[in-house]
Amino acid sequence: MSIRYGAPPPQRYPSQSSQYRPSPAPPARAPSQYGAPQGAYYGQPAYGAPPGGPPAGADPQLWQWFSAVDTDRSGAISVTELQAALVNGNWTRFDLDTVKMLMSIFDTDRSGTIGFNGSSPCCKEAQARRADGFHAIHAEFVGLWKYIQDWQNVFRHFDRDRSGSIDGSELAEALRSFGYNLSPTLLSLVEQKYASGPTDRYGPPPGITFDRFVRACVAVKTLTESFQRVDTDRDGWVQVNYEQFMKIVLSAP
Repeated sequence: MSIRYGAPPPQRYPSQSSQYRPSPAPPARAPSQYGAPQGAYYGQPAYGAPPGGPPAGADPQLWQWFSAVDTDRSGAISVTELQAALVNGNWTRFDLDTVKMLMSIFDTDRSGTIGFNGSSPCCKEAQARRADGFHAIHAEFVGLWKYIQDWQNVFRHFDRDRSGSIDGSELAEALRSFGYNLSPTLLSLVEQKYASGPTDRYGPPPGITFDRFVRACVAVKTLTESFQRVDTDRDGWVQVNYEQFMKIVLSAP
């Protein structure tokens, strides 16, 4: 007997054969500044970059953003610099755990920073491994920015009331569209865990800001995929030892 962990997402999302579905983005939409700081979108620097020409073949706009974030002019972006640059629609900085998650995804050379060309200036070994040209190592910063932009579209799509945050019903709709049919109990736990402020026991949880929404969706995806790897017969039940259980839980963002 097999079990489906999530219903097929709406047709506007890419279909996938696996019953465990990742978190795709809705179709690209025209950019809007709803809920974002003036002159910036979710996750983009809200200030200008210093003058200076980009490297050959680089996108000038991406170079401007990179230079604005690299405040110490080291040629690489640290966790602290990235957190200072990324803001939610209510002007709050990104949650540090979300920033660390982004760094872990896009710091492909494991230098501890994100360089514009993929490697930090001090990481000579990583640079040597990436001697196949600019375009191959350009993916770190480009990938990070595209990832944030894709999630901006997802967030705007499901923030139905244009409040700048995701409430419980909007979260449920988003997860269902990704193929994750969580029970009301689990949805409530996710909502409370990633709420943007303390939960009042007598009132509804506060909304989930953009940064925490991204982390919540990635956590559900990560845990579901971890469960899939041990649920080999797809019956919705697994037997794991303590070591396996701790690895699954601690691997979530």
